[in-house]
Amino acid sequence: MPSVSTLTTADSALLVQLSDSHLFAEAQGTLLGMNTRDSLQRVIELVRQQQPQIDLIIASGDISQDGTLESYQQFRDLTRQLDAPARWIPGNHDEPQLMAEAAVQSALLESVVDVGNWRVTLLDSAVPGSVPGFLQDEQLQRLACSLSETPERHHLVCFHHHPVSIGCAWMEPIGLRNPDALFAVLDRFPQVRAVLWGHVHQQFDEMRNGVRLMASPSTCIQFEPGSEDFKVGMQAPGYRWLRLLPDGQLETGVERVTGFEFEVDYGSNGY
Repeated sequence: MPSVSTLTTADSALLVQLSDSHLFAEAQGTLLGMNTRDSLQRVIELVRQQQPQIDLIIASGDISQDGTLESYQQFRDLTRQLDAPARWIPGNHDEPQLMAEAAVQSALLESVVDVGNWRVTLLDSAVPGSVPGFLQDEQLQRLACSLSETPERHHLVCFHHHPVSIGCAWMEPIGLRNPDALFAVLDRFPQVRAVLWGHVHQQFDEMRNGVRLMASPSTCIQFEPGSEDFKVGMQAPGYRWLRLLPDGQLETGVERVTGFEFEVDYGSNGY
């Protein structure tokens, strides 16, 4: 199984999650009034300041807003500034064929990777033409296989859609449609330590059956936590870092850019 670094199983590993960047082909492309390329660059600069040694970057879906090859190429070029191995998973706005074209001659789309004493398994929860997500049988089988292959490792499982309620009524119908099938697999394997996703454009951190469930800010617009209807929050763009310790413990935090101001344009091209 590919490993992304020279870390041994006695070393801790530092992961950075960049989520929901919603890039456009055009450099001036905006989402609800925010230039998503500029906001991603600001987040990358923050990561560079705060995380001098990154072992793996996880881009957890909605890399693109317009599904263009150029948007994925821009993401690949921008994230090269971080000089770390990366893996991409698709979200509901992404175009998998063009993602694959942009990831040519790379390991960006590999779905299983070992880092330190952990295994990271990346699943595709996106359904073509659909906003909600679904884990097909093939994805669930891939997960079970990855988990069963390395019972001695600690496991982090990543995908795009939220599998539990995050307390935003308007997002309830657009999460993962078959969370019970996911948890039926996870509950069979005590080595699962954490589940990580994007899609919700906000911070989330809870425990379920001893497994940490986490969501993270977008690198562009944020969604207001606890909102009944669609509402953009005024929180700044950000990212999540995760330190995976060799004993299975996990340290994590969310960091946001400072001095960031923007005015929501609800009349522009919507989410």
